[in-house]
Amino acid sequence: MWEVLRFCTHYGLHFLFPGLVAFIFFRKQWKKAWLLLVLTMLVDLDHFLAADFFEANRCSIDFHPLHSYYAIAMYLVLFFVPKTRIVALGLLLHMATDYQDCMWM
Repeated sequence: MWEVLRFCTHYGLHFLFPGLVAFIFFRKQWKKAWLLLVLTMLVDLDHFLAADFFEANRCSIDFHPLHSYYAIAMYLVLFFVPKTRIVALGLLLHMATDYQDCMWM
């Protein structure tokens, strides 16, 4: 039961929540904004650097290089640069989603 709720919450926040954020804050170009926010899922490619690509009960925050606190700090800095704001927002939303996933453990 909890695993299903955890799965739905995790992937809902990864795909549906960015759509809501895009629609609210980037209404004129919400489809493009949503696509950019979802494309930040590519940050999960750093999982290939782990010995075990997927571990259901592993917190990815500060385990994978692009999920490290240093990387998150860089995403926060990039959020304040207008040209990189939407990508940085997507990365920060991704990290927040992965962090909340760690709370289930």
